[in-house]
Amino acid sequence: MEKINPITLIGVREVEEKKLVGFRVVCEDMTGYGQEIPKASMALNRRKNEINHLVEAAKLIGTFKAAETSEEDDGYWVCYEVLDFGDIPEGMVSLVVPAQKYAVLNFKGHASEIFRVYTHLHKWIEEKEYMRIPDKWSLEIYSNWSEKEAEVDLCDPIR
Repeated sequence: MEKINPITLIGVREVEEKKLVGFRVVCEDMTGYGQEIPKASMALNRRKNEINHLVEAAKLIGTFKAAETSEEDDGYWVCYEVLDFGDIPEGMVSLVVPAQKYAVLNFKGHASEIFRVYTHLHKWIEEKEYMRIPDKWSLEIYSNWSEKEAEVDLCDPIR
């Protein structure tokens, strides 16, 4: 049986401004995120009916800044995109991610492997002579997510 490559390089994509509503996860060290992000994702999925003006209920969006820019930007946001903020459900936060140019890679596989896939994306960016912008918002746009399997577009900001 032929093994299917879990990584597909999409290339460069302009992504419009995104208005996001969901949970912010902040951990003391990187190891905590591997446990806390899935918990926050499942909790958000259970409460998505509380979020008004959803753009696409099937697409979970994670966002973070690879470089520390400020305490307010620290952490990882697990969100859904909305057309308008309206009433933010109790315990949730809102965030606006400005329009940005991204290098995009699609990954299908175990959710715990996602952070390792970024090396492939960063290598491609370097080979194509783009410049990463780690102080801008990175996006992880999930078209499928469970604790075991994920299909996600990893979007790394570039210029």
